[in-house]
Amino acid sequence: MNRRAALDATLAGIVVAALVVSGIAPYDRLTWLMEVAPVLIVLPLLIATRRNYPLTTLLSVLIAAHALVLIAGGAWTYARVPLGFWLQDLLGTLRNPYDKIGHLMQGFVPALAAREILCRGNYVRGRRMTGFLCICIALAISASYELIEWAAAVSLGQGADEFLGTQGDVWDTQSDMFMALLGSTAAIVLLSRRHDRQLVALKAI
Repeated sequence: MNRRAALDATLAGIVVAALVVSGIAPYDRLTWLMEVAPVLIVLPLLIATRRNYPLTTLLSVLIAAHALVLIAGGAWTYARVPLGFWLQDLLGTLRNPYDKIGHLMQGFVPALAAREILCRGNYVRGRRMTGFLCICIALAISASYELIEWAAAVSLGQGADEFLGTQGDVWDTQSDMFMALLGSTAAIVLLSRRHDRQLVALKAI
């Protein structure tokens, strides 16, 4: 097994282990299922396409990190994640801000995933236009997720409170999308050059 295959296996093992542990006794079973649903969808897809469409190491690590954020939110619910309480004390916020980490990652990781697809397929010319479209794609994903939350609120009523994680914030939807905007912009600004180097290395394999 080469180093890259070992890394992929390690990342997958960590995510699967976290998923199993989180599902043993989550705070709310339905909330857990809704929160980890993206992991249950994406992980098998990545495993199935790992040979024909391997990802850069950078993107693979970020996807795993995003999965762990979602899994923790599913296990405790976003309003009760211990890390969030620590951040609440540190920052002096009125609510557990862990869900904002989730939405920051919701912009950060999809933006880089979009960049990988666009660059590898040569679908867009120019770094600026590529970056702009990646941010737009991340925001579209964020908006779609907010619509899913709205649908859950309508269909489940009070049963969706844990999934929504608004904690009484009337501007929760707007702040969630703003965090996705910050995350996607940060990913493009901070990681594009490193990502380009890994894309070049990936082509050489």
